[in-house]
Amino acid sequence: MIADRRESKPVTSHERVWEGAVFDMDEDRVVVVEGQEPVVRHYVAHTGAVAIVALREGDGGPQVALVDQYRHPVQATLWEIPAGLLDVEGESPLEAAKRELWEEADLVAERWDVLVDYFTSPGGSTEGLRIFLARDVSEVPEGERYARDDEEALMSLRWVSLDEAVSAIHAGKIHNPSAVVGILATASARAQNWAPLRDAEAPWLRSPFSR
Repeated sequence: MIADRRESKPVTSHERVWEGAVFDMDEDRVVVVEGQEPVVRHYVAHTGAVAIVALREGDGGPQVALVDQYRHPVQATLWEIPAGLLDVEGESPLEAAKRELWEEADLVAERWDVLVDYFTSPGGSTEGLRIFLARDVSEVPEGERYARDDEEALMSLRWVSLDEAVSAIHAGKIHNPSAVVGILATASARAQNWAPLRDAEAPWLRSPFSR
C-alpha cells in the first residue's frame, strides 16, 4: 500500500514574520534541491485540529450530527461536523475530540475510532486534522452543557441521514472540508463493515512545524 512518508529538507533560516490569535505566519529558506540555492517558503503555523463524525441509528438508517456555523472569511453559514483546535496544552487528540463534541453539540460518545487524517492545505499550512468516528452517542443533560459564545452561540444541531449528507456533498451544498472528508469517509467505511477504522490512539503523521 502506498503511504506518505516523513521527510525534512535542510532549512537555512527560519523567521516568524507574523503572530495571531489562532495561527502565525513563518518564513523559511529551504534547500529543496541539493546543490541549488535555498528557496523562500511562507506558511501558516497552525496548532492542528480534530473533528468528529457523530453517528447514530435513525428510523431510516444512520444519521450524522451536523452543526451550522457562520464563517466570516467566506461570508457564509456552513453545515459542519463538530471540530476544534488542538490548543490545550497536554490534551491528547482523543481528549480534544471528546471535549469538542461536548462543547459544540452537547453530545458524548462511548465508542471512538479514527476515521481519517489529512492536511488541510499542505502547500501553505502546517495544519493537520484528525477526524474521529463517534458512536453510541447520547445527549449531555441540560445542566451540564457548555455555554457557547461568539459565532458558536448561534449554532444549531441537526441530525441528518448519512445518505442525504453524501448527496448534499455531491450536489455542492456542503462545503466545509472536514464535513466533506468525514462524511464521505464514513460512508466508505460503513460500506466495508467498518473494517478501515483505526484505533482511537493510532499514530498520526503531523507537521513538525506545527505551532
